[in-house]
Amino acid sequence: MEESNFEGTDINHGSITHDDFKQPEIRSLSCSSSEAEELEREDEADLKRLLMPDVGDLPLVPPSAVDSNFVPYFAPGIVLDPNLLVLSVECLCVIGLAPTHLVFKDEGGVKAVDFNVGKSDRSGMKVTGKRKKNAQHFESNTALCKVCTKDDTSYIVRCCVKGSLLEVNDRLIKQPSLLNSVADREGYIAIIMPKPADWLKTKPMLLGIDEYKKLRELS
Repeated sequence: MEESNFEGTDINHGSITHDDFKQPEIRSLSCSSSEAEELEREDEADLKRLLMPDVGDLPLVPPSAVDSNFVPYFAPGIVLDPNLLVLSVECLCVIGLAPTHLVFKDEGGVKAVDFNVGKSDRSGMKVTGKRKKNAQHFESNTALCKVCTKDDTSYIVRCCVKGSLLEVNDRLIKQPSLLNSVADREGYIAIIMPKPADWLKTKPMLLGIDEYKKLRELS
């Protein structure tokens, strides 16, 4: 069988030669050594600024884990107890007491926290699994617990947001003093998971930190 020779063959009134099959010339872009050194110095300077920030640029007091990971909202209302603190992150709401809540104005502060309100003891609810099995769905005005002060005054703390109750802080039963000292951290009351649609409805009714400070005349 004779080898076919494509050179000089007429296809579509044109000719194909070996030159047509040559690879296109690739030109590389390069920079001078001085430019490369300058770029390397800039990269090192950027890395140094990232790893070793200027002390003058750092805050006097580092932000707490709460400040870094949560967004505070406040629920002052007629139906809801005033000054309830809601910290929301990734559609989870941590319910606690704001620093200006009436419970802290009573002589001696908190002496007891009782989760046995309504028809069930909230501290006995156990949620399991990724699907949050056994989680009870509460309305925004559903009672979470009763907080009692040393002068025998009691306050009902409510959910503030419609959603599923994931857990209550049962440490408060034995250590109610956590509310007096770290109400926005270890002294939280409960964690609630609202549906995204319910959270979007509730959020406009809450106050941000600046609005809350202005309302309570805080600096």
